[in-house]
Amino acid sequence: MAATRTDAGFADTPRALVSAAADLFAGLQRVVIGPGRVRTARDNAWAATLEDRARHEARAELSREVAAMVARRAVPAPQPTPRRAPSRPLAKTA
Repeated sequence: MAATRTDAGFADTPRALVSAAADLFAGLQRVVIGPGRVRTARDNAWAATLEDRARHEARAELSREVAAMVARRAVPAPQPTPRRAPSRPLAKTA
């Protein structure tokens, strides 16, 4: 025996109202900006993918720059060789 619902639930009316408003807004958006320029879930996903790629590339570039700075700092700067005084024979004492 299939159960039939005879009473309207508490959330049914607001849910139907929100659904109708969303449909109205989507239709109005298509009329105003044209059906070819309406953002879709696929468009949003592609934009997010491109942003993730750009963020990943920027992070990788920053990591390379930091590694180069650390490598430059790790190599000690060449130290000048100390000059030695010319050797002279010691004076003899009597």
